[in-house]
Amino acid sequence: MDTDSEDTSRTPLSRALATAVVDLSAAGVESPRVDAELLAAFVLGIPRGRLLLVDTLRPEELARFTGLVARRARRIPLQHLLGTAAFRHLELEVGDGVFVPRPETELLAGWGIEHTAPGATVVDLCSGTGAIALAVADEAKPGRVVAVERSSAALAFLRRNAAGSPAVEVVEGDVTDPGLLPDLRGEVDVLLCNPPYVPEGTAVPPEVAEHDPAEAVFGGADGLTVIRPVIELAAVLLRPGGVVGIEHDDVHGEAVPALLRADGRFAEVAAHADLTGRPRYATARRT
Repeated sequence: MDTDSEDTSRTPLSRALATAVVDLSAAGVESPRVDAELLAAFVLGIPRGRLLLVDTLRPEELARFTGLVARRARRIPLQHLLGTAAFRHLELEVGDGVFVPRPETELLAGWGIEHTAPGATVVDLCSGTGAIALAVADEAKPGRVVAVERSSAALAFLRRNAAGSPAVEVVEGDVTDPGLLPDLRGEVDVLLCNPPYVPEGTAVPPEVAEHDPAEAVFGGADGLTVIRPVIELAAVLLRPGGVVGIEHDDVHGEAVPALLRADGRFAEVAAHADLTGRPRYATARRT
């Protein structure tokens, strides 16, 4: 009798997921099935791939799951609900006050990793969660990685994420300051930056508009307000032969490479697309 009662109190996971997908779809969430499954796995404390082994949810599990789905339907970022964001091989702590790293930025990080020789000095400007800096430290063998961030809220996440990575140094600083990192002038091998670059007035999803800090998203009227001083700083910090990679908006596919060429201190300027074919980052080598 007790066993039957327990069974009837449970809800089939498939039914709970189906309901969640309908609710998330109606709310305009781009990946309702994936988000529903990730939330269910989070509630159950298992990897998403093991959901196939779960038949039912207990009442308390269902209540927690439906609560999280309701918050996701209000367009609270999935990563804020989970408390972490996946980035390459890392799980980074995220939350209010820090920009959630995006999958497309993994491409810039990968380019940086490919160009990081053992013992190299790497600088990550506008570091945010530390995603790029920590990925380089994790996958390459740099001698030193300096992660620069201005926002006090983001710095709190950056410091926690970097706590277990001795190669990464956290520096509080403004990348528009031409005197930033004076001890590294002419000494940097690889400089990477995912700056705020969305032109002001551009429509963005609710997850971005209401939860990502505006200073980490918007880059002035043309989206290049931070990128211009970053290029100037890169020219000062990089050693001859050092390389720079800068992520940009998909409307900047010609503008950012043009700025690098116009500076006059860079060669091998190249434009790179993301996996959807949209312009995403530009690279160059210091002459």
